[in-house]
Amino acid sequence: MPTSRSVNPAELRAAVEATSAWLSGEGEKPPRAALAAAVRLSLRALASTAPGRSVEVRVPPFAAVQCVEGPRHTRGTPPNVIETDPKTWLELATGRLQWTDALAAGRVSASGSRADLSHWLPIVRV
Repeated sequence: MPTSRSVNPAELRAAVEATSAWLSGEGEKPPRAALAAAVRLSLRALASTAPGRSVEVRVPPFAAVQCVEGPRHTRGTPPNVIETDPKTWLELATGRLQWTDALAAGRVSASGSRADLSHWLPIVRV
C-alpha cells in the first residue's frame, strides 16, 4: 500500500516533463500549477528515497520536506538546511545541473554537515 510520501513514477515524470522545455531554455516558464506540481512531486520523491528528518530542503514558494537519515529535528530552524529556487531544484532533480556546480555558483544555500544531496540526485531523468 502506498504511503503518504510515495510518489507515482509516471505522475512524477509527467509533471517534470511539463517543465522540460523551460529547463532547457527552449520554452517559456510553465504555469504556476505545473511548476508547483513538478517541485512538490520531486521533493516528495526525494523524501521517499532518502527518508529521515535531519535535513530540511526548501524550494519556496512551493514546498519543503525533511529527509536524510540522522538526528531528528523537532523544533526551530533545523541545523541542516538546503534552500533553492524552483528552476535550480528541477535542474538538480533532473540531472541537468550537478550539486557541486550549483553550490559553486551560489544557486543553492546549504548549511550543516548533512546538507549534501549529491548522493540522491538526480531523482528523475527526462
